[in-house]
Amino acid sequence: MPKFTLLDHVYRHEKAQGSHTFLTQPTGGGAVVSYTWAQTMDQARRMATHLQSLGLEPGTKVGILSKNCAHFFMAELAIWMAGYTTVAIFPTENAQTVRYVMEHSESRVLFVGKLDTWPEQASGVPEGVPCIAMPLSPPTPFRRWDDIVANTLPMPGEPTRSPQDLAMIMYTSGSTGQPKGVMHNFGRICDVAQGIFEFLENDQGPGKQHRMLSYLPLAHVFERAFVESVALYSGHIQVFFAEALDTFVTDLQRARPTIFISVPRLWLKFQQGVFAKLPNQKLNFLLRIPFLGRLIRRKVLAGLGLDQTTLAGSGSAPLPAELVYWYRNLGLRLVEGYAMTEDFAYSHTGTDQFNEPGYVGIAYPGVEVRLSPEGEILIKSPGQMVGYYKRPDLDAESFTADGYFRTGDLGERRSDGQLKITGRVKELFKTSKGKYVAPAPIENRLNAHPMIELSMVSGSAQSQPYALVVLAEQLRAEMHNPEMRDQVNAELGVLLKEVNRQLAPHEQLHCLVIASSPWGIENGCLTPTMKIKRSHIEDLVRAQVDGWYAKNQAVIWA
Repeated sequence: MPKFTLLDHVYRHEKAQGSHTFLTQPTGGGAVVSYTWAQTMDQARRMATHLQSLGLEPGTKVGILSKNCAHFFMAELAIWMAGYTTVAIFPTENAQTVRYVMEHSESRVLFVGKLDTWPEQASGVPEGVPCIAMPLSPPTPFRRWDDIVANTLPMPGEPTRSPQDLAMIMYTSGSTGQPKGVMHNFGRICDVAQGIFEFLENDQGPGKQHRMLSYLPLAHVFERAFVESVALYSGHIQVFFAEALDTFVTDLQRARPTIFISVPRLWLKFQQGVFAKLPNQKLNFLLRIPFLGRLIRRKVLAGLGLDQTTLAGSGSAPLPAELVYWYRNLGLRLVEGYAMTEDFAYSHTGTDQFNEPGYVGIAYPGVEVRLSPEGEILIKSPGQMVGYYKRPDLDAESFTADGYFRTGDLGERRSDGQLKITGRVKELFKTSKGKYVAPAPIENRLNAHPMIELSMVSGSAQSQPYALVVLAEQLRAEMHNPEMRDQVNAELGVLLKEVNRQLAPHEQLHCLVIASSPWGIENGCLTPTMKIKRSHIEDLVRAQVDGWYAKNQAVIWA
């Protein structure tokens, strides 16, 4: 029996439901344009013809540097139909990283799409590389997508790709150093899309039409697998895109997604936004009133654009259990998942039956999992990567003798198969007392507090660890008020005592240090998927650490 690829499924949707809306894209000023399956494929076919006219060798790497947009999907389909391999670059990367990925992957063409910082990134494009400006791109001297497709015939037929052909190289977001190129072939990404689709069918019921909002970077595996690949496989998902950060809630309300995935920082920001309008104490009181509580729940979820969401997921980093309970109390079915670039986001997910807060659910069908004697999570997945591009040395280090991938994550498993992530092997640090500390579980406790947006626990070679914390956005705006600063000091002092009571003596925090400025992607403190860049933040504050310990205070302002 022949093995299908995503292209085979796309051709089927093109024929069977060409008039159905597939992609919905805001274009600015409240305007929106939608593309049917037929329109999507017509543009992709025309661009595929153009790419082949460039005389590229089969398997040539073609880059996409763009925020999420409808033409990202079209560009990827064109690359695949033309016989090439996609290399997506995070749209927030600086010029140095853009150049590294382009040169390391040997990309011969670049699609430049919707971007916020193109003037700072442009110098990263190697000389002589032809570029194509997608719709919504910033001003560039490059040939425009619309002009090309208007003057190019669509590629005919159904160009096929072998399941063993390389579909994409995904560069990791760099939270642990230089990005690595993870290779995935057509067969395995289709297997993953099928596996996630079948999970959704079992969970949601067969044949349902779904809506998703695509806003997490498509250069990251979570969005590429769960949104794009599943949509291409299914044919019954309408994908909406976000216009900008300041229109995000409007974009979400437009989409009213039935399935919505996010990351912990955004779930926390949504909650803080609700508290800014309705303080937590008052909200809890109202939710306890039977009839009024139901109305309030619906109103809060509708305000977020999540009133039609039947499945909400979180990944990329741990989600505080208190936050999960809060959303569930609103009536949102929120579960966690766990996966990696190296298994194409196909590892673990919460279900109706297995969804204990603090755990990331159970293994997807076909996934094998075990713990090493040291507690490292080892995974064998149908979505397992082909390998690291140009790094056979890493391939050898990354797998056990019997083919399990060494995730680098520490974990615990319950008897029912639910997995808990307890930290990263490489994030463990040793205090001067010779004891190892895992920062992630402590950070998870701190991040559950409404005053804290993000935290980082560190303190290698110190007598006790410390925690650097970023205050919630609405608090940062009020720190000029001495009374508010005193209140923050008092509440964080109480939090420090509460957290330390739950920790082993060697893990207890010496102090909480309030960061002087927020952490963001633009200042290098967060990856494009909003994980903290631990080593970068530690480098920024290294000269101040000894002074913090010398003050011997519970709460310190950096």
